[in-house]
Amino acid sequence: MKCAYRLKGVTYTYPTREKPAVLNLDLCIPEGKTTALLGPNSAGKSTIMDLLLRWRKPEEGSITLFDEPLPDYNKKRLGRTVSLVPQEESSRFSFSVLEYVLFGRSPYLHQLQSPSAIDVEIAYEAMGKVGIDPIAQRPVTTLSGGEHQLVLLARALAQQPRVLLLDEPTSSLDPGNTAKVINILRQLSQQGITLFLTTHDPSVAAECAQYVAMISKSELLFSGPMEEALTNTLLSSLYETPMETFQHGQRLVVTRI
Repeated sequence: MKCAYRLKGVTYTYPTREKPAVLNLDLCIPEGKTTALLGPNSAGKSTIMDLLLRWRKPEEGSITLFDEPLPDYNKKRLGRTVSLVPQEESSRFSFSVLEYVLFGRSPYLHQLQSPSAIDVEIAYEAMGKVGIDPIAQRPVTTLSGGEHQLVLLARALAQQPRVLLLDEPTSSLDPGNTAKVINILRQLSQQGITLFLTTHDPSVAAECAQYVAMISKSELLFSGPMEEALTNTLLSSLYETPMETFQHGQRLVVTRI
């Protein structure tokens, strides 16, 4: 299996803490597939995302991206390879949706360079993929939570990344918008983009991921195919509470007993 990211023996400890936030982590994020990182709060999910984005450097171990050391990527090249959909983001300025999505073209522009007609075309294509092109001229400050999440996704797609990182992409969405985002993620996966998402909801992983990694108390509990990960035993161990899975039509449903 070819890895987009590979982490070997990665350990990271925050300066203000004694115990590592991530301990001796070995993880392959398969290229062209969707991987969900599951874990309870404070398990280390956000730290792993920071390490993948190079916002933090491991004190031990190594991280490669498409077989090259992650530190070898400069900021612009990394921005053309990896994009992030954050859990939330607020804007104090009344940028239009189009202007906000165009920020995703920054890795392709020189300093103070304005977006070209091609950049605008790419931005509209990204908005079309998530279904928000009809609101391209609306100020982002007037959007609902669901609409804003789709704008963040469109901005990330405008970067034309090979890897898309998503931090809890459905945590603040209602069921309708959750279903919409999951459907979009499935379509992106079919296009060959590598997706890596953090979530505390196993049902989200069941709906869109082919692979699942589980982290508990800073250490990797399991990594492998979704069908092998989402079992009563592993999920109960991960969340330290009895969990049950059952099939409902084509969907795998996960509940707490």
